[in-house]
Amino acid sequence: MFTNILIAHDLRDTADMALCRATQLAQQHKAKLTVLHVLDPTQSSQEHDKAHQSLDRSLTRFAPAGSELRLIAGKPSEVVLQQVQELACDLLVLGAHHQRHDFFSGTSLDRIARNCSVPLLLVARNDSKPYQRALAAIDFSLCACSALEQAYRLLPAQAELHALHVFEPDKGTAKQVEEQLQIQRALIDQLLLDEAQNLPANGPTLTHSVQQGGILRKLQEQLKTRRSELLVLGSHGRSALSQALLGSLAQHFLHKAPCDILVVR
Repeated sequence: MFTNILIAHDLRDTADMALCRATQLAQQHKAKLTVLHVLDPTQSSQEHDKAHQSLDRSLTRFAPAGSELRLIAGKPSEVVLQQVQELACDLLVLGAHHQRHDFFSGTSLDRIARNCSVPLLLVARNDSKPYQRALAAIDFSLCACSALEQAYRLLPAQAELHALHVFEPDKGTAKQVEEQLQIQRALIDQLLLDEAQNLPANGPTLTHSVQQGGILRKLQEQLKTRRSELLVLGSHGRSALSQALLGSLAQHFLHKAPCDILVVR
């Protein structure tokens, strides 16, 4: 269960999409919702008043009663990360940006994703119905297992969460590669069995599979095949998957999100 959700709203249309999703999750989890807007300190007080009025309209239209609005001037990434800590939030929600945004730039998003101490949900879909299908990239790192657990707790009971392990075999004969694949499947079977013992009994349906190939291509294929609404990624760890997620893979999905993205440290 999540109890304290923070959404950083930057006045773009995608931020209202994210607000709708944050509202849905706040209602699902009976959580408090705080809407944060980071004011540009170089703008005038009239521009700040205009932003406040726009946010009031968004809250009236999309946010549940009792939601709190905070307007704080400063550097976006620093203010957002500070507020996550100050408010003891357990989920941060942002709207995806498919175009350059000078104030809330890609660099700010990268910095937040890299340093956020709580799960980060990046909303790219204009759909606020409860999630039904989620795909989690799983390896043997503690971070990937933590991401799976957080996604399980985020999703409603009627959803399906599929854990995908992508295996890139060492060079060898076809028989050796098949043996490696069977070992990976046995290890993942045991890992998911162990993880399931720590999860609540009334959560979403949890399934898993092991596939051979490249991690990016396989994730893209499975997102399309399964019509996943949410992709779950761990952002730190020691395995090859986790190392990739620290670099190009994480940036690819954060900046070209094909669906909503949940990133967990």
